[in-house]
Amino acid sequence: MSARIPTLDITRFDTDRDAFVAELGAAYREWGFAGIRNHGIPQAQIDAAYDVFKRFFALPDEVKKQYHVPGGGGARGYTPFGVETAKDSRHFDLKEFWHIGREIPEDSEYRDVMPPNLWPAEVPGFREHGYGLYQALDQLGSRVLSALALHIGLPEDYFADKTDSGNSILRPIHYPPITADDIPNVRAGAHEDINLITLLVGASAAGLEVLSKKGEWVPFTSDADTIVVNIGDMLQRLTNHVYPSTTHRVTNPPGEQARQPRYSVPFFLHPNPDFLIDVLPSTITPDNPKRYPEPITAQGYLEERLREIKLK
Repeated sequence: MSARIPTLDITRFDTDRDAFVAELGAAYREWGFAGIRNHGIPQAQIDAAYDVFKRFFALPDEVKKQYHVPGGGGARGYTPFGVETAKDSRHFDLKEFWHIGREIPEDSEYRDVMPPNLWPAEVPGFREHGYGLYQALDQLGSRVLSALALHIGLPEDYFADKTDSGNSILRPIHYPPITADDIPNVRAGAHEDINLITLLVGASAAGLEVLSKKGEWVPFTSDADTIVVNIGDMLQRLTNHVYPSTTHRVTNPPGEQARQPRYSVPFFLHPNPDFLIDVLPSTITPDNPKRYPEPITAQGYLEERLREIKLK
């Protein structure tokens, strides 16, 4: 396959800024995806987080289900196997997951839409390592958005005050071993992400595939030290589809590999709930007229989409 999704060194944002911004922007306009290496998050920190997440998923179902919040739209705590379903798919995804959100003061204006986190008492260190990884990915995401803002033609700090209280989510996922050969379900059906950008840490296991503009599924298995960062629907809408939110999926591996569990941890970076997603004037051209006449708040858009994937 000649087409390759680029992996870029983010330290060049400090040492060779113009070139890095140009390459990052080109990758996002073509693919909606890029790999980011030299991101500064120590491997030991990532490994410690994965360790507590694996220990949680190894708990008995009746223990895990105590952390499920009925009617909560999966916003915090545990979502059991067989719930989330990709938009327009007939079959649920083969996964279970946990959600960690932003820690905010009780008197925050966003408390009604950003509930407190749950922490499993059965897994020592879950809060420390889970929220530590959340904060590290939040900071890295802010750097990527700074570079992207420059490519769009915005001030470097454009996104800073629009995401500092963002309803962002860290989602540890467990894809259990697949024990039958003829199931119609896949680990994650073809979908686009809802948020601004997604940062996927630990995508070194095979399975992630990205749909190219030519309609081909392109595997993207990154090196262990690379974090995959892709555009979500909110950023696609904000930029009038100049930066596409690309369809992707997680396929079931062949043969004996399917008998192994798979874990991944995406971080979904969201704007503040009251951020108004309105098409940026600079992205409207005669060839690309305004696709969304009506603006919508980030929270309104999120709730609309959660209903589509059966989490609401």
